[in-house]
Amino acid sequence: MYFHTWSSKIGILTLLVLKCGALVIPGVVQRRISHVNVKRLRLSPVFAASVINAAHEDEELQPMRPRLETSWSVLREELKDAFGLCEEVLQDYDEVETEALIQGYEMMQFCRQFENACAQAYMQGSIRGFMHLDNGQETIPALVADRLVEKDIKYSYYREHTHALSSGVPAEKIMAELFAKDTGTCRGAGGSMHIFDKQTNFQGGWALVAEQLPYAVGAARSILLDGIENDDRITVVFVGEGGAQNGRLAECLNAAAKESLPILFLIIDNGRAINTYTPDVAQNSDINLFGKHYGVPGAKIDGQDLKQVLQTGRCVIDYVRKKRKPAILQVHTYRFQGHSPADPEHERGRKFEKKWARIACDPLSLFEDNFDLDKDMLNEVKQKVKLRVQAAVNFAKQSPPPPPDLAKELEYPDPPDTDYNVKPLTCDKVPLEPVNLSLCEGRIADLRERNQVEGLVLGDAINLAILEEMIRDPSTTIHAEDLQAGSSYDIPKLTQQSFGVLRAADEIIDEGHFIGKALGEGMNGYRPIVELMNANFGIYGMAELSSAGNTYATTGGQFKMPLTVLGAGGTAPNQALGAEHSQPFHAYVMGIPGLKICTASSAEMAYGLVKSMIRDDGPGILFLPVKLMKDEKRKVLLDHCLPLNKCKIVHESNAAPEKSVTVVTYLHGVREAITAIPEIQAQSYDIDLIELHSLKPLDLEIIAESLKKTHKLIILDESTYSGGVGATISAAISENLYDLLDGPIKRLAMDDAPVPYASSMEEVVVKRASDLVKAVSNVVNFCV
Repeated sequence: MYFHTWSSKIGILTLLVLKCGALVIPGVVQRRISHVNVKRLRLSPVFAASVINAAHEDEELQPMRPRLETSWSVLREELKDAFGLCEEVLQDYDEVETEALIQGYEMMQFCRQFENACAQAYMQGSIRGFMHLDNGQETIPALVADRLVEKDIKYSYYREHTHALSSGVPAEKIMAELFAKDTGTCRGAGGSMHIFDKQTNFQGGWALVAEQLPYAVGAARSILLDGIENDDRITVVFVGEGGAQNGRLAECLNAAAKESLPILFLIIDNGRAINTYTPDVAQNSDINLFGKHYGVPGAKIDGQDLKQVLQTGRCVIDYVRKKRKPAILQVHTYRFQGHSPADPEHERGRKFEKKWARIACDPLSLFEDNFDLDKDMLNEVKQKVKLRVQAAVNFAKQSPPPPPDLAKELEYPDPPDTDYNVKPLTCDKVPLEPVNLSLCEGRIADLRERNQVEGLVLGDAINLAILEEMIRDPSTTIHAEDLQAGSSYDIPKLTQQSFGVLRAADEIIDEGHFIGKALGEGMNGYRPIVELMNANFGIYGMAELSSAGNTYATTGGQFKMPLTVLGAGGTAPNQALGAEHSQPFHAYVMGIPGLKICTASSAEMAYGLVKSMIRDDGPGILFLPVKLMKDEKRKVLLDHCLPLNKCKIVHESNAAPEKSVTVVTYLHGVREAITAIPEIQAQSYDIDLIELHSLKPLDLEIIAESLKKTHKLIILDESTYSGGVGATISAAISENLYDLLDGPIKRLAMDDAPVPYASSMEEVVVKRASDLVKAVSNVVNFCV
C-alpha cells in the first residue's frame, strides 16, 4: 500500500507508521506508537489513528512474528505447572523492587550504548573481522547482572559483548579486545567473538553455532566434581533459538537431566537463524518445551518487558540454584541489527520487521514509557553510561597492540620439550570418595606383576597408566563409550567401578558430545581423558577438537586445556574394515593448531606417552594401531613418562651408507617395516627405521642424524597421498634438511581412493612391507 499523492518524505514516514500500526496489537503498544513515535515523526495523533486503523485492515502488513505478550498471572500458572512451584514460592516474585528496575535500566542503557560505540568503531575501521551486536535484547544482560554472581559459570556464543558486560567483565577490557589490543580480555588473540575472563568465570565467546552447549554441561559437571558442601554455583549457557535446533541441545538436556546438573539453558529467541525466519526451517520453535521428554522444565517470556524478564528469570534461576536441577528459559526478543554489520538482510520480511521492532518493541523505550520514573534521573543514568562507554573507547584507543611473538608463545601451555617426570603435581581439587579404590589397586598390582613376567599388550599398558594417574591426580576424569565394560581394548577398565560415575563417565554414542563435556571440565580445573572406541569416530568431534586446540591461545593464555584424547585406528594392511573404519583421522587433525599429536605402536611407548599427555596442560591426541591392540606383549618401563616431541630409532642399518635408507613411519607401518627388514637385508641393503611418536611437533633432529648417514628417505605413510601426514613430513624435511638428501623423497602413501573391503582392491590402496622392499631397492639404485 503506497500513497503517491503524498510528498516523498511524508510518504515514507507515514508508510513506516502505517506498517508499525499494522504490526502492533491494540493496547499498550498501540498507545506507545501514538504517544512516542508519532510525536517523533511530527504527525498528529488523529492522523496517525486513521493510518493505524487502515493498516489493521491490510492483511499483507500483519506481523510475521508478533510480540509475545503474556501476563505475569498467566506465567505464574505456567511456572506452577512446569516447575512444580507452590503459591508461597511464587509470591516472592510478584513484585520487582524499583531500585532493581532502575539498575536493570542502567544495564540496558550500558549495553545499548556500548554496542552503538562498537558499531561506530567498526565503521571507522578500529574493529575488524566479524562482529555481532545485541541491540534490542538488553533485558537479558539486565537479568544476568540482577541474578547471577561472579562464581557462576557463563558460556555464550559469538554475540556475547553484553553478556560479558553484565557478568562483570570490565568494559575497558572488552573494548580493548575488540580493538585487538594487548590490554584486552584475551590480549587481542580472541576478538569480538571470543571474549573470555577467568576472574568473572565468563568462559566464552564461541564462534561455532551451538558448540558451547556441551562445554557448559562439562562446566556444570565440574561443579559436582568439586564436591564443595553447600555449593550453590550454577552454569548458564546462552544460545539462539536457531542454534537450539541443533541436536547438541537434545544431547545436553539428556546429560543434564541424567546427572541432575545445575545448568540453565538460556534461549535467546529473536526469530532469526542468522536472518532466515526460524519457523521457515524449524517445525517447533517452543524450545521451552524441548526438555519435557527429559523432565527438564522450561518457561517462555516476553524479552521486551524488563519487569517480566526479572520476575520469571529470577524464579527460574533460583530453581536451578536451589533445586540443583537443569531448566530452560526462552526469551522472545527482536534483534535490531543485522547478523553482522556486513549483513545484507535480504531474507523474507527481515528489513520490515527490524524497522517495526525498533519502534514498537524497543525494551528501553517501553520501560521509559510504562514506568512512572523521574525523567531527570533516567537522563542522569544515560549520561553516566555514556561516560563509561567513552572511557572504554578511549582506553582501547590508547592501549598498545600485543607483541608479534605472542602468537607463538601461546601455541602450547607446556613447551614441547617438557620433562613430565619432574613436572610438579599442582592439583588443588579435593578427591571425591572413591567407590572401590581397592579394586583399582588390585588391578594395578596385577598388571605390574604381569609386566615383570611377560609384558603387557597395548590396551593393558594404557589402562595401567590411566589408573595410576587417576590415583595420583584427583583432577583426572575419563569419558568413553562402553566404559563400564572396559570398551573394546580394556583402556578404561575398572575406572567407573573404582572412581564412580562422575570421574568416570559412560557416554552416549556421540564423540563430539563427550569431547565437548571434557573440554568444559578442562576449563574448570580438571584433566579429562577421552577414549575413542575407534579413532575414526573422532570425526564427530572435529569442532570440539578444533576448539580445544585453539582455547589456550584464543583466551590469551587464561584457560589451559589439559585434554587427552586417545583411540585405536589407522589402516593396517588387509584389515578388512572398509572405508569408514579405515580413515586417516590422524591426518585430518594435523592442521588443528595447539594440538600435540602422538602415536604408539607398542605397549612400552603407549604407557609413557599416556602419562605425559595426561600431565600436559594442553590438548593432545594419541593414536594407536587398531590391529595391534591385543597382538604383542612388551615389557614397560614403569613409572616413567616419555617426551611428547621425540621420535625413536627402532632399527639401525648395518649396511654401508650407500646401501642404507632412512625409513620414517608410524602405527601399523612400524610392524610392516620390521617385517620387511630380513628381505631388505637379503638384497644387501638395510634401513634406519624411525618411529614417529610425535607427528606434531615433528622431531627433525633424529631424522637429520639418520640422513647424515644414509642421505636417502622413504616415508611409509598410513594416510592418503593428498593432504596426508607424509606430505607434511616430506615438505618439512625438504625445507629444512634438503642438503642431506642425495635424491628425491619417496612417499609410500595410501592412494586417494577410499579403502576397499576386498583384499584384491585393498592391496593396491594400502602400502605394506612388500612395497617398502621394492622402494628401498629403487631408492638405492637411483642414488648410485
